[in-house]
Amino acid sequence: MQKSSFSPQIDKDLLRKFDAEILSRTPHVAGGVNTGVVANPTPLVDLTDALFECAKAEYGIRIDSKSVRVFGKLDSQIFGGSVKVRPAVEIVRDAIITGKLRSGQKIFEATSGNFGLALGMLRNLGLDVIVLVSRKLQGGVLDELKNEGVRSVNLDVDICPAPGLKIDQNLVAKAAAASVREQLAQLGLDTSVFDKARGDVEALLAKQDAISLAKLLAKIYDGFCPEQYDNELNVRSHETTTAPEIEQQLKAQGYSLGDFRLITAFGTGGTSAGLAKYAQSKYQQKSVHVVFPLANQDVAGIRTRDKAVGLRFYQPELYGGEHEVDFEAARRLLRFFAGRGYGIGESGALALYSALQMINYGAGNKFVVMIADGLQKYLADLEIPVETSDPLEVNVQEANSKQPTYGEVLWTHAMFVPREEGIKLVADALGCDKDKVKVATARDVQALITTEKIPAGISALLPKDKSKTLLVCMAGGTSLRVAEVLTKNGVGAQSLTGGIMNLSQTSNKQPDDLVQVARE
Repeated sequence: MQKSSFSPQIDKDLLRKFDAEILSRTPHVAGGVNTGVVANPTPLVDLTDALFECAKAEYGIRIDSKSVRVFGKLDSQIFGGSVKVRPAVEIVRDAIITGKLRSGQKIFEATSGNFGLALGMLRNLGLDVIVLVSRKLQGGVLDELKNEGVRSVNLDVDICPAPGLKIDQNLVAKAAAASVREQLAQLGLDTSVFDKARGDVEALLAKQDAISLAKLLAKIYDGFCPEQYDNELNVRSHETTTAPEIEQQLKAQGYSLGDFRLITAFGTGGTSAGLAKYAQSKYQQKSVHVVFPLANQDVAGIRTRDKAVGLRFYQPELYGGEHEVDFEAARRLLRFFAGRGYGIGESGALALYSALQMINYGAGNKFVVMIADGLQKYLADLEIPVETSDPLEVNVQEANSKQPTYGEVLWTHAMFVPREEGIKLVADALGCDKDKVKVATARDVQALITTEKIPAGISALLPKDKSKTLLVCMAGGTSLRVAEVLTKNGVGAQSLTGGIMNLSQTSNKQPDDLVQVARE
């Protein structure tokens, strides 16, 4: 058989920019799959004490914490804002290297928010992202999509029939198609292309199939659709990166992933399937428990069980359990953690509440809970009170203006330490002397996060005059958690948003030039 001479047309400039501006700032296996080291990990935070305090204060539940451990995997702290960044990076990079995505193309995708926000990272690469919104989103989500440069097409059409008249679904589909056409025209797309496929569009809208509609629009406009609901790379990103990342973080604290249950809500099913496949392959265990809201509840970004059934990545044969949980009860936990400065969104609160219930009923004592996204976009709708008088985070401009008030600048990360170039970059960005930048040992940082007590090594690096400390880490997640713990212990501290990875955007330095794995 003659070997094919076909090779995809790879946009090498787009690939180079993608790796430099996005891959280098997000979790990925560094140095190839054989190294096993995941760069840019998101924080794995011990939430045990906070969860038990919440259980007592909000639900009147008292639990013996001696044999229990609950970690939150804060993907809210990832560059891009949510767990959906992981599959977005995997899918888009694969599309570039296989020639499916090139500069100038448009990207179409159906989303409930987070995947669209993740695709918003591509705007700096000159790619136009158009998302199809299949239901009304919270105002905060729509605002964030707009702020990220993501353009949206709303598929909802309000039909108000006269009393007693039955709604004609074909009429609704025609009205929705007309609305989509108008919105595409406003976005500058050629509507004659749309008109040729009008019948197919109406058929998909009649079935409320936003997923297939995104694929169709990508096809007729010569664009690209990530197909997050059907793309196996969605699952692979969690099997090959997220799960090993959790594994290495637990190992650093003396634990094994094989002893933990993993709890996650269900959006596309990629996270649950990927984590479950890893646990099954590595430990021959069904460790993943999938959480759904009750059938009549609408929780941002996740599906009820009846709406998950039939999706490609809904794979209950891989799960250790499925749980339908009342979000109204979980909302109290959400408010509790928000009031204490934790970046936990709606789906994370539901998963964490499920862990609490499992502990209370003796169904496990060691959990890793996936915190898929943060709280900010839900604040306006949920009216959650959050302390704002003394923020724990500052951006580089605010830090510069406050520089004289900081007694020290302290590097705090549980895996990486800065190289000389990294220390110089931090000092130059903050306008301070290089000697002012101190480095806490990774061991001390991990001990502080785990025990919520200040180790002697870190105490020795804190200002003696009670002035504030500015904390810096890789991407801002670990330093934010350290700021929370220090503040809880009466020590003034603030975290630099985005960490050294944010600062590196203004330099020509790569992450390997700035940081190295801690060896102590």
